[in-house]
Amino acid sequence: MPFLDWVNKAQATQVAAAVPYHLLEFQSAHGDGNAENLLIQGDNLLALKALLPFYRGQVKCIYIDPPYNTQSAFEHYDDKLEHSQWLSMMHPRLVLLRDLLAEDGTIWVSIDDREAHYLKVLMDEVFGRTSFISSVVWIKTSSVHNNAEFFSSMNDTIHVFAKSLSLCKFRRIPRSERNASDYTNPDSDSRGAWASSPLHVSLTSGQRGAQFARTGTSSGLFPIVNPHGETIWPPKGRAWAYATETIASFQNDNRIWWGADGRNQPRLKRFFSELKEGVVPTTVWGHEDVGHNQEAKKETAALLLDEDTDLFSTPKPERLIQRILHIATNPNDLVLDSFLGSGTTAAVAHKMNRRWIGIEMGEHAVTHCLPRLEKVGAGETGGISAAVGWQGGGGFRFHRLGEAVFDADGGINPAVRFASLAAYLWHFETGQPAAQSFNSPCLGVHEGTAYTLLYNGILGDRRPAGGNVLTSNVLAHLDALFPHAGPRVIYGETTRLGEARLREAGITFKQIPYDIKAR
Repeated sequence: MPFLDWVNKAQATQVAAAVPYHLLEFQSAHGDGNAENLLIQGDNLLALKALLPFYRGQVKCIYIDPPYNTQSAFEHYDDKLEHSQWLSMMHPRLVLLRDLLAEDGTIWVSIDDREAHYLKVLMDEVFGRTSFISSVVWIKTSSVHNNAEFFSSMNDTIHVFAKSLSLCKFRRIPRSERNASDYTNPDSDSRGAWASSPLHVSLTSGQRGAQFARTGTSSGLFPIVNPHGETIWPPKGRAWAYATETIASFQNDNRIWWGADGRNQPRLKRFFSELKEGVVPTTVWGHEDVGHNQEAKKETAALLLDEDTDLFSTPKPERLIQRILHIATNPNDLVLDSFLGSGTTAAVAHKMNRRWIGIEMGEHAVTHCLPRLEKVGAGETGGISAAVGWQGGGGFRFHRLGEAVFDADGGINPAVRFASLAAYLWHFETGQPAAQSFNSPCLGVHEGTAYTLLYNGILGDRRPAGGNVLTSNVLAHLDALFPHAGPRVIYGETTRLGEARLREAGITFKQIPYDIKAR
C-alpha cells in the first residue's frame, strides 16, 4: 500500500504515544446529574488521551469536522496551516480516535477538496485501507457563487471508515416523499403504487453467469408467454433471474408488468407498501434531504444566542448529523465529536437518545456549546426536534481539562485522587477501559491476574504511610477482603516483604511512581 509522506511525519507518528495523561476536572452538572454525557473544554489531543482509560473501545460513532486548512480567516480556529502542519495535527488525533472506537464502530470525517485526498490516504494508514467504507458527497449549498474564480464550490466530502469492516452494520434510511414519487400505479393494482425492475440479468455477471461460463448453458434460458400468448425469451446475452416456478408464481400474482401494450420485456413489480426497511444510503446527499450551510447558520443563530455572540461560519445542519447517526448508531450508543464547534453533534445525539462526548477548546465551549446544550435539555424546538419528537430531558456534565497525572520526572501529581490513578493503572495493565468507579484497593481481575493499588490511604490505615506500604499485616488484610488464588500485581509506595515472600504469594510488586512512569 502506498504511504503519504510529509515534513516531520516521523515525529508526528510518535506524538499520540507521548501525549501525557491529564485529569478531567468536573465543573458543573446540567439537567439530570446522573447522565453520562460529557462536554469537555480543552485541547482535544490531551482530552482524547484523558478519555482512553475510561472509554477505550467504547465509542460506536465518531463524527468530526476538523479545520479544513482553507487559508480562510476563521476566528475560532487556526485554519492557516501548511499541508505538513495540518497532517501532523491530524495524525495523532486520528490514532487516539481509532483507539476509542468500538470494534463495530465507524468514524466520519468532514473535509473539503483542499485536504480531502490527503486525509483519505492518511486515514488509510491509520485505520487500514480495507477499513474504508466510502466517501459521501454532501451538497452543502443551494446557490451558485458567481464571484468564484474558477468553480463555485457546492460540496464537502465525508470520509467513512470502520474499525473492523466485518463487524460494521449500517441502518437503512427512511423512504422520503421523493422516494415515494418513484412509485406509480399505471395498471390500478389494488396493492397500490409500485416500481419495476428487469426480470433478466447478464449471463456474464448475473446470478446465472457461473453456470453459463462453466457449461455454456443456463437454467435461466427458457421462454415466457406474454398476455397475447406470444413466446418471449430473455434478450441476447441475458437470462431470466428467477427459476421457472418462481416466475410462474409472479405471473399468477400479477407481479409482472409487460408494458401498456402487453408486449414489452417483462419487469418485476415491487410495491411501495411492501418495502419496510427503507433504502440503502447513497454516496451523494442533497441539501434538500440533509440541509445546507445557511440552514445550519439559522439553527445556530436561533439557539444561541444574544446579538453579541459570534457565529461559526460553517456549522453543520442538524439534519446532516441526524442522517449520520441514524445510519451508524442505535439508541443509547456512544457518540464522540472532538471538534465540537457550536455543539451540533452533541445536540443531535441528545435528541436522538444517544450518549455523547463533545470536546471543544477555547471559551466558545462555554459561550456556544454550553448554552446550546442547556436549551436542548430544556426542550428547544429547532433543528430536528419536531422530526424526532423531542420534548426535552436528560443532562450532561461539564468538565475542563485539568493538570497532568504525572509530572516530568514521573511523580504523581498531588491533585490525583485514588479513583483517577486506579483508572489509569487498570487501563495501563489491561488495555481495557475503566468500567466502574474504583473505591477499593482491589481493582479487578483480568485474564486470571488480580490488580491492587495502595494509594491515598485507601485502606483507611495510617500505619505506615496511610496504608500505602505493602506489609505482612496489609497483605493479610487484602487476603481476607479479596481472596485470589492466582497471580497478583500490587502497586504501592514500597514493600517490606522480601522477594521470596512475594514469589510465594504470587505477587509482582510495582513501586509508585517509578513503575508507572515505565509504562
